[in-house]
Amino acid sequence: MKIIAFAATNHSKSINRQLVEYSASLLKNVQVEILDLNDYELPLYGQDKEEEIGHPQLAKDFLAKIAGSCGILIAFAEHNGSYTVAYKNIFDWCSRIEPKVFQNKPMVLLSTSPGSMGGTSVLATAVQSAPYFSGIVKASLAIPSFYDNFDSEKKILKHAELNEQLQDAVSHLDHLAHLK
Repeated sequence: MKIIAFAATNHSKSINRQLVEYSASLLKNVQVEILDLNDYELPLYGQDKEEEIGHPQLAKDFLAKIAGSCGILIAFAEHNGSYTVAYKNIFDWCSRIEPKVFQNKPMVLLSTSPGSMGGTSVLATAVQSAPYFSGIVKASLAIPSFYDNFDSEKKILKHAELNEQLQDAVSHLDHLAHLK
């Protein structure tokens, strides 16, 4: 049983990357592969570009990672209330190859930000749109005020109630091991 996990950003020091890595460490019954969107850097999607180059192998590779998993864990960074360009670009390329991008996989969607809203705008967008792309959202959670609530040295959530909520959210993926 393998879960794929990634931060929906290409920022090397992303707080969402820290969040997804910590969340993945909470999963005990499944194997987790953490992907880095930098490994899937593609030309900016556009119909003219698609006609020119076809479907890039990296987009096909990303879809294959989804296909080979039993679930998906994503932490969304928020740029101006929406997806990062890095995530939106890989998603757009993948949706041109396979409109059911998430391939009926159970998903846990997270977000965080330095502010008190914790990326709730992008998270709401992701939760609403995932079913249209065959994603089965099992849980979602925004972690507010990342720097106040996360110990970057110990790599843990230090706020007990938030940590409990996060453990509950990711447990939806840990239970996948018992289904097969």
